[in-house]
Amino acid sequence: MTNSDSKLSLKLLIDTNTNKVLFAEAEKDCVDFLFHILSLPVATVVKLLKEKGMNYGCLPNIYDSVDNLNDTYIQSKDILLKPKSSVGISSVPFLLVNDVPAQMEFYGCGSSCIRYYVTDDPIALCSSCRRSMSRKLTYVAPQGVKKSVEATGGFVKGVVTYMVMDDLVVKPMSTISSIALLTKFNVKDVGVLREEVVNFGMEEALKLLKASFESKTVLTSVFMSLIKVPKKC
Repeated sequence: MTNSDSKLSLKLLIDTNTNKVLFAEAEKDCVDFLFHILSLPVATVVKLLKEKGMNYGCLPNIYDSVDNLNDTYIQSKDILLKPKSSVGISSVPFLLVNDVPAQMEFYGCGSSCIRYYVTDDPIALCSSCRRSMSRKLTYVAPQGVKKSVEATGGFVKGVVTYMVMDDLVVKPMSTISSIALLTKFNVKDVGVLREEVVNFGMEEALKLLKASFESKTVLTSVFMSLIKVPKKC
């Protein structure tokens, strides 16, 4: 299953009096997706939203300015338009663009040059012998470093269900925390509450990404339009 074909699900708890999402129950894969947003370079976010016509603010103008500049005036477009994520991960659904490398790769001089220069561009020239820096190097992590997110699979552990608030605050789910939230939202009649499971794919994921920059009620703004709440008599 490719990232674009993946589907995630959330169980929403809805207050039918206000037609707002109080919070959602989420499994590991959903939380991994939300946390993965933090690792995305700004240019990647702009590119993803631009492709769906979801521009926001002036950042797309900066992106287009770089893209439209002739090579006479700019040294390297790819550094700005196709930045490399600091997190190497393949198990998180969505938001992984094919032309954006998931992790850094390093190269050394392809000749027997005694200088130990390193680059992340295989077509760069060695500063000493001026030959191609095409020899791929292997990165060795220091001892004691924890396993990477790629090795462990995502960011969070799948031992619990997580609670995702309407403003995307994430915390472990518990009965006590659920009751405390109902008190916080002044819900006196549980009869007004409704559970709704929503499945969402790439389209909704991008809407959620965009809403996270614009709103404090992200789950409500993205998912309530997909749900038909019966009108009260």
